[in-house]
Amino acid sequence: MIYVIMGVSGYLQRRSPVRLLQLGWPLHEGDDFHPQENIHKMADGEPLTDQDRFPWLLKLHKVIERERCSGSDALVACSALKRLYRQILLYGSTALAASSCPHQKELPPSLPDVVFLFLRGDYDLVHQRMEARRGHYMKAHLLRSQFDALEPPTDEENVLTLDMTRTIPDMASEVETHFISLKSSPGS
Repeated sequence: MIYVIMGVSGYLQRRSPVRLLQLGWPLHEGDDFHPQENIHKMADGEPLTDQDRFPWLLKLHKVIERERCSGSDALVACSALKRLYRQILLYGSTALAASSCPHQKELPPSLPDVVFLFLRGDYDLVHQRMEARRGHYMKAHLLRSQFDALEPPTDEENVLTLDMTRTIPDMASEVETHFISLKSSPGS
């Protein structure tokens, strides 16, 4: 099972997804896969474009595929703001090709062994958390651009929505219950 922890920057402090899920699974922090150009751009206060994000998302797709092929359970932390971004995480360059070709058959919205954990919260709360954090290149004034780009996932995308006003232990308990129910359902 792969859980992709998603939402706008600042939902959780860096590395705190480890506290969210005490499952002993490897965590692949999306920030670690950004090319230097993206980091410099965000540090300079400039929002990323789709073109900036595509190579980054393709790298994370490879990580997800590697973990899926190995049969491992893993966590991936990635904003995954738009449906297209989530499709790239699932299908890689095939999703990019499908998005640019109107005659291409639409890809399935989800894979059974990849679940998106959508950390949902309002702008003011997330902005407050971003203002309080130190040492991250993503500045709080860029948050509005992420909320503007956000396309919340739909149920058909295999998503579990978590309210970020809840405590980390409460969210972890909900995710663990979800994981157990998936593993105990027929066909798992």
